[in-house]
Amino acid sequence: MTSGGRIYRISGPLVIADGMKGTMVYEVVEVGEEGLIGEVIGVEGEKAVIQVYEDTSGLRVGEPVRGTGQPLAAELGPGLIGAIYDGIQRPLPVLEGIVGFFVKRGVKASPLPRNKKWHFKPLVKVGDRVEPGSFIGVVDETLAVKHYIMTPLDIHGTVEEVVSEGDYSIVEPIAKVSGRDVFMLQKWPVRRPRPISEKYEPSEPLITGQRIIDFLFPLAKGGKAAIPGGFGTGKTVMLQTLTKWSWVDIAIYVGCGERGNEMADALHSFRRLLDPRTGKLIVERSVFIANTSNMPVAARETSVFLGTTIGEYFRDMGYHILLVADSTSRWAEAMREISGRLEELPGEEGFPAYLGSRLASFYERSGYVKALGKPDRYGSLTIMGAVSPPGADFSEPVTQATLRIIRALYLLDVALAYRRHYPAINWLTSYSLYTENISDWWFKNVGPEYRELRERALSVLQREAELEELVRLVGAEALPEEDKLILEVARMIREDFLQQSAFHEVDTYSPPKKTLLMMKAIMTFYNLALDSLRKGITVESIRKLPCRIKIGRMKDIAEGKVEEAFSNLIQDIKRDFESLIEEAKVLAYV
Repeated sequence: MTSGGRIYRISGPLVIADGMKGTMVYEVVEVGEEGLIGEVIGVEGEKAVIQVYEDTSGLRVGEPVRGTGQPLAAELGPGLIGAIYDGIQRPLPVLEGIVGFFVKRGVKASPLPRNKKWHFKPLVKVGDRVEPGSFIGVVDETLAVKHYIMTPLDIHGTVEEVVSEGDYSIVEPIAKVSGRDVFMLQKWPVRRPRPISEKYEPSEPLITGQRIIDFLFPLAKGGKAAIPGGFGTGKTVMLQTLTKWSWVDIAIYVGCGERGNEMADALHSFRRLLDPRTGKLIVERSVFIANTSNMPVAARETSVFLGTTIGEYFRDMGYHILLVADSTSRWAEAMREISGRLEELPGEEGFPAYLGSRLASFYERSGYVKALGKPDRYGSLTIMGAVSPPGADFSEPVTQATLRIIRALYLLDVALAYRRHYPAINWLTSYSLYTENISDWWFKNVGPEYRELRERALSVLQREAELEELVRLVGAEALPEEDKLILEVARMIREDFLQQSAFHEVDTYSPPKKTLLMMKAIMTFYNLALDSLRKGITVESIRKLPCRIKIGRMKDIAEGKVEEAFSNLIQDIKRDFESLIEEAKVLAYV
C-alpha cells in the first residue's frame, strides 16, 4: 500500500483527492473510511482524479484515499468457468453469502477461491526450458474445459522444480522457473492487451446456429461484430442465443448496464441447457459478468475490459472464445457522465471526444492468433457488442463510431420486430466482410453449393425490395408471372428460412448442414417453378402444391434426421412439379 491523501471534491462517481503525489494513472485506490474501490483516471500536480466503482453516497470531504501502487488487474486461474462477477471481478455468489442479496459498499472478496484444491497434472519436468506462455500443467476445471497453467509472461528459463500430480490450491507454488515461483493464480491488468506471437486474417466461420448469420452474413472466429437495434427488437435474446449455441470453447457474457431481470434469465437458462456439440451443460463453458443498470455507472467500463482480459487468457490456451457485451451504449453513457463531471469539452450529443478510440480499444482486442509459448497453438477471441441507439436512430454517435471499427453488422429492424419476425435482422442493410474468408470452409465441410445458393437468395430478396413499391401502386396481381414468383419465393426465404424461434425446441439451433439443405430445397422449388412458368403454368397453381406446406415445416426436422428428411423433401418437390406439368398437359390436350 502506497501513501495516500484526502478527498478534496466529490461529484457522483467522480472523486478528486489531494496529497496524492506519486500516484500513477490507472492505479487502483481505496476511497474513504470504507475503502471503496476506485481508479485514477487523471493526475494534476498532487491532485488525482478518481472514478469510483461503488456508490459514493455519504462520502465526505477529508476522508482518506489510499493508493495500492497497482493497476486494476484481473485474477486468472482455475475457478473462472461458471463464475458470476460484477464489473470489478467481485464474485457475486460469495458476496451474497457475506452480506445477503444487496451488495454493500466496501465489501471485498477474492475473485478466485483460495482454499479450493484443484487436481494438477504437470506437463513439464525438471530441466525443461520454458518460454513465456508455455504450458506448465493442466487442471480439469469442468467436464467441458481443461484449464492449462501457463508460464507467466514475464518469466522464462529452466524448470528447477515442479510438483508431482496432486491436489493444490491456486496460491501454492506448483513450479519454480529460474528462481521464481509459479502459481496457478496469475494477474493481468485489464486495460493492457495480452501479447501474442502472430495475428492472422480469420478464415474459419464461427457457427452460431442462426441461419441469417451463418448463411447470409457469416461471422468468422476472431472477428468483431455489432448488433444495433432499438428498444424491443430482441438484442438481448439474440446475444443470449449466440452465447448458448455458438461453436466456441468458452463463452463470456457481459451484462453492461442492462436490466437485472435479463441477466437473471440468462443465468437461469444457462444452468439448464446442454451444448449440442458436447452434451455438457453450457454453464460449464461460460463466464458471466453482471454489471446491471442499478450498479455504479463507472464500473461499466471495467466490466467490458475484464471480460476481454478473461477472453484473451483462455484464447492463449488455444481455445476459441466468444465475448458478447450488452450493451456498449450503456458503457458510452457512463463515459459521457464521467466526462461531464470532469467538465471536459463535449463532442457530438455530449459524448466525449475519445468515444471512438475507447470503443476501438475494446473491439480491436479480438483476433485469430498464434499464442506465445510451447506447444504451438492457435486461438481466437470473437467480440460482439450490442448497441442501443435511442429511438432506433442509427446516425447517433455510438453506432457510427462502432461502424468504423467492426467488420460484420447485424442491424435489428423495428418494423420486422413489430411484424413478429425474429431474429429481426434486416437483410438489406446488414453485411459481413468475412464472406470471402470463410467460403472455402463451407465448400469443403458443408457443401459446394454454398456460394451460389447464398448469392441467389440475396438476389431474390433484393428483387423483392425493388418490387415492393410497384406492388403498392398497382397490386401484386398486375405483375408478370415471373415477378409474382419472385415475391412468393422471397416470402418462403423470409418465413421458412430467415425466421427462427429462439424458444423452439428444435429450431432454436440450426446446424450448417441443415441450413444449407433448407436453402437448397427452396432454390430447387424456385428452379422448377421457373421451368413450369415457361410451360404455361401459373404461380397460383404452383402455390397450391403440397410440397409448399412441407417446405414450411423444414424447421421442425431434428438434427439427426437431416440427410434422409431433405432427400425425401427434394424428391417430393420434383414429384409435385412433374405431376403439375403432366396435369397441365392433359388439360391442354382436352
